[in-house]
Amino acid sequence: MTNRIAPTPTPAPAPAAPIVHTIAATTHGRYLVAPAGGPGPAPLLVGFHGYGEHAERHLAELDRIPGSARWTRVAVQALHRHYSEGARHVVGSWMTRQDRELAIADNIAYVRAVLDEVRTAHPTTGTIVYCGFSQGVAMAYRAAARCGHACHGIVALGADSPPELRGDAAIAWPPILLGRGRTDAWYTPEKLETDLAALRGAGATVESLVFDGGHEWTDDFRAAAGRFLAAVALEPRTAPGFPR
Repeated sequence: MTNRIAPTPTPAPAPAAPIVHTIAATTHGRYLVAPAGGPGPAPLLVGFHGYGEHAERHLAELDRIPGSARWTRVAVQALHRHYSEGARHVVGSWMTRQDRELAIADNIAYVRAVLDEVRTAHPTTGTIVYCGFSQGVAMAYRAAARCGHACHGIVALGADSPPELRGDAAIAWPPILLGRGRTDAWYTPEKLETDLAALRGAGATVESLVFDGGHEWTDDFRAAAGRFLAAVALEPRTAPGFPR
């Protein structure tokens, strides 16, 4: 009997790599407004929380800034919601590295819509300061530079300016307050110095405070933020050439 040799099977073709698509989708954002305590138009203090936080927590921090009751406070919640550790709270993130440029554009459009709505619903003086903590710092810078509403100041605590805005000569920055805790492992001394050099090199008036503490709000920084807001309210000004 003749032994037959089985033919070598033809290898199956490798599966084609999946094609990645993105598509615009509608989702609902969420923001909180605490109207100013006094009568008449008020300046706007618009805040952006950190990673894993929510608008309620950030509004509570804005409320603790001395003198902030004279401002209408707006706390904007990130569009990308998830549960906190232990699923006790619904919290948010502004973005991840995936589809970063699209997320930035979505966030800018979202904040622009929030400001449009707030300024229609509440009497304002036209003065706007953006305040960010941690991951929300980048949103404060982006809102100031890209939202189309005149910005009169930025309060940035615990994180650096976003890389896509550095070196953009078309941006005329308003006055800026930077804050860093001495033991903050995230916003390092090197990152603070880089921000100071870049922003001052771009013509911005920048104050900075290094305080005892970590990646957090402290009374020392709240006091500095209160003084900054008082100065802006007394003499609101955008940087030369900034859209008014």
